[in-house]
Amino acid sequence: MRLGGRLAGAIEVLNDIETRKRPVADALKDWGLSHRFAGSGDRAAIGNIVYDALRKRLSHAWLLDDESPVSLGYAVLLRQWGFSPERLAAELEGDRFAPEALSTERIAAFTSRTLDNAPAHVRGDIPEWVEASFEATFGENWLAEAAALTERPTLDLRANTLKADRAKVIRALERSGAEACQIARQGIRIPAGQQAERLPNVTAELSFQKGWFEVQDEGSQIVADLVMPKEGDQVLDYCAGGGGKTLALAASMNNKGQIHAYDADTRRLAPIVERLKRAGTRNVQLHDNEESLGRLAGRFDRVLVDAPCTGTGTWRRRPDTKWRLTQRALEERVSQQADALDQAKRFVRPGGKLVYVTCSVLSEENDRQMAAFLATNPDFSLTSALADWQTLFGPNAPRPVSADGNTLTLTPATTGTDGFFFASLVRNA
Repeated sequence: MRLGGRLAGAIEVLNDIETRKRPVADALKDWGLSHRFAGSGDRAAIGNIVYDALRKRLSHAWLLDDESPVSLGYAVLLRQWGFSPERLAAELEGDRFAPEALSTERIAAFTSRTLDNAPAHVRGDIPEWVEASFEATFGENWLAEAAALTERPTLDLRANTLKADRAKVIRALERSGAEACQIARQGIRIPAGQQAERLPNVTAELSFQKGWFEVQDEGSQIVADLVMPKEGDQVLDYCAGGGGKTLALAASMNNKGQIHAYDADTRRLAPIVERLKRAGTRNVQLHDNEESLGRLAGRFDRVLVDAPCTGTGTWRRRPDTKWRLTQRALEERVSQQADALDQAKRFVRPGGKLVYVTCSVLSEENDRQMAAFLATNPDFSLTSALADWQTLFGPNAPRPVSADGNTLTLTPATTGTDGFFFASLVRNA
């Protein structure tokens, strides 16, 4: 397919997402199934246009003075892919699969408008109602932090030290441009592609099948590292989900001690079985109901609560969720987080730690959630997460956002990762 056909396909998908209010991944999958003539390169290019359009939807619409899928698709090529209006028109000329040409009114808007005159939330490409939360977390830097969440993410991997060291994995993935991450000790990064470029399918590599590495954002690796379990510890991953952090913890403990993985939604926990087998992990015990954990109350050295959240820190990877987020959904997540903390705290032994993590950057889910928990649980107190950061990653590593050194917020702008919040609380009695 030429560029015109790819642009038309992307506009079709964007229209499907808008009219049927469905996740971008589902819309792209259905488009591919109904257009089997499109090759993998075509599908990748269409996906790139769609994701780029959704990441900067508000600013694209502002500059073209139109929020239609047609304008959003064209805006990607004009703003992010480096085409001038003249070059783009020449590229699409004679392509019978190209979409309707961009109107003279839209071109005039694009060449005359500037984001300097746009509202702040439009410049940051975030829903207007979350602007106050961003400002509460990041202060005067909130706009730069929001803008960083509109860029393409890298592909991050974690070397599984139970089977291979990081240098060995990098050599195996050399042709993919793999390099060591800047912060995470076992992290490996493959740079984000440009324009129509595809990221490599690393899960098809023999080294992946052998269990040498897992796909995991560097930020997720970092917060798992900050749990700081020791060999022989008893650890509970209370909201284990698909098991990414469970696997990271098991590797850092060298398969010694015991990790108990639990999730209230057993469907989310299901993928962990195959992942544990491939990784060679032997110190993980799975629980599909909380009853089986009851006898272990008060026995754990570390209890990790990777809480359900709005996922605002993952907006680079899942930009469609940015525009579906509502105040009600945020309130529901805050309530679920408080409940998870209340349930999980009883498993922490005296002197043990309760670790709270979200993939959100909103203050309501993070620092405010911690303040609310501490107000009703005087037997817990915050420890210095920034001190642990420096111990693990050294004084020269990029520093996350931290108001007091106790809690940390990782972001694309500060740490080059997805957005994550981390807090560690010790049980004093």
